[in-house]
Amino acid sequence: MFYDQARITVLAGNGGNGAMHMRREKYVPRGGPDGGDGGRGGSVYVEADPGLNTLLPFRYKRQFKAQHGGAGGEKKQHGRAGEDLVILVPPGTVVRDGATGETVADVVEPGRRLLVARGGKGGLGNVHFATSTRQTPEFAQKGEPGEERELELELRLIADVGLVGFPNAGKSSLLAAISAARPKIADYPFTTLEPNLGVVGVGEETSFVVADIPGLIEGASTGAGLGHQFLRHVSRTRLLVHVLDAAQPEPLHDFKKINAELGEYAAELADRPQIVAANKMDLPDASAQWPQLRGELQKLGVPAVPISAATRQGLDELVRLVAAKLAALRQEELERAAAEQPRDFEVADDHRVYTPLQQSREFYVERAPDGVLEVTGRAAERAIQMTDLENEAALKYLQGRLRQIGVTAALEKAGVKPGDAVRIGDVELEWMAPAKPPEQKRRTARQRKVGS
Repeated sequence: MFYDQARITVLAGNGGNGAMHMRREKYVPRGGPDGGDGGRGGSVYVEADPGLNTLLPFRYKRQFKAQHGGAGGEKKQHGRAGEDLVILVPPGTVVRDGATGETVADVVEPGRRLLVARGGKGGLGNVHFATSTRQTPEFAQKGEPGEERELELELRLIADVGLVGFPNAGKSSLLAAISAARPKIADYPFTTLEPNLGVVGVGEETSFVVADIPGLIEGASTGAGLGHQFLRHVSRTRLLVHVLDAAQPEPLHDFKKINAELGEYAAELADRPQIVAANKMDLPDASAQWPQLRGELQKLGVPAVPISAATRQGLDELVRLVAAKLAALRQEELERAAAEQPRDFEVADDHRVYTPLQQSREFYVERAPDGVLEVTGRAAERAIQMTDLENEAALKYLQGRLRQIGVTAALEKAGVKPGDAVRIGDVELEWMAPAKPPEQKRRTARQRKVGS
């Protein structure tokens, strides 16, 4: 069985808690705080492994956890960082968020790692919270929880050329004739139950990969037949070779039906370059209909080659035409890529890790149906998650932090009053009137001289 879809859960590691510790040593009467920071939690990445060609391993294992970070210690000792987890998937795997359907990663290039769940930040030890007015901070930060996500994996085969057409048009026979692939071939519909790949050599240095997509039928884009299960694999191909049974009474009608199904499934497939392989030219009906079929395809601007997969008639011409078209398409892709502006990406360790930089402090305040004021935003939610809500000193620091990032002002603008319920992330708090920061008295040099 060919497994090309899976659903998994990934859990990044939690950050380690910062340490709350005071330095106590002989002959050091004012040691002060020396609690160390917690280690970061391990992140979860996906990486393309060219040795894999199916999502079968995810049928048996569906939950993946990265390692938690270690807690900080005394004497400013940092906690151990959690080990990252790398999930190996076949090249061509699309990773989507299970809740929103948003594409998280498109894993194509072998060896390329993409972040799918970020590990939690380690909490700061109390040594970081010492100030001139708070010389013995009796609190430290908790570690930030790691991200947890439901992910949908969808494999889309990476091939240069996709063979499309109705069942029994001769796609599998063509693949077997031009490559070393040996797909199952028989004279009944739906012989091919899963995509097959083959490598076609052109000369000594050029080759391309061909995918035999199981036969489509009318209505495939809406779920009819078997081909709808594999239409996703067509989207990866640069070029389509449309295999027609030229011995059928109306081969052009079949051509238009298949193209209509491709366009219904994905609009961009309607514009995908095509070459028609008019198959079964060894039969009298096919050779008799070829002149009319060629003329009609020329009017549509579609190149066509008469072939017979059984006798190998026209196969060399077809392969040369496909290779030339692919070379032109690759050159267009290189020119297009050179014209595009590079994106900002984050690089971690000695591996290439591609993930858009997202360090925004944006947050939103709105009143929920139950009357509670809700604050959503990464900075505000992180501040709550990393605060020990049972520690009074930590709560006072949280008030200052929320004021610093603008949450307090936004809540006051929204009409919050002392005693109102405020929800930040998953935590609901009773709002208290925040203490105003002390006013600093500034005196000029002349005032200091006069007053001294």
